[in-house]
Amino acid sequence: QVQLVESGGGLVQAGGSLRLSCAASGHTLSAYYRGWFRQAPGKEREFVASIHWNIGSTLYADSARGRFTISRDNAKNTVYLQMNSLKPEDTAVYYCAAGVIAGTSAGFYGSWGQGTQVTVSS
Repeated sequence: QVQLVESGGGLVQAGGSLRLSCAASGHTLSAYYRGWFRQAPGKEREFVASIHWNIGSTLYADSARGRFTISRDNAKNTVYLQMNSLKPEDTAVYYCAAGVIAGTSAGFYGSWGQGTQVTVSS
């Protein structure tokens, strides 16, 4: 099992930036893919971005492409989500996830963090 702990959420004005971090521990060798999802009140959890831990290839949702950047630090076993030009509609709880299969569906990821709140004010 992989344990994931997110940090970096908070309150920011529209147009501002935040960087989320997700530290992994446990059996991480098989966690080939690390992803970020978000869930706004009353909405389903949606894919934001993912990265292949070894290769570094990335995938983004249309809503994130061009504004968000996912990256990783292998030495720290940590994945990051740099979020720029934030909009009020980015307000959500952001979750880090780990899995062995690439994809944008939450079902592909077997390990999840507890989530961190991001609130963007207008």
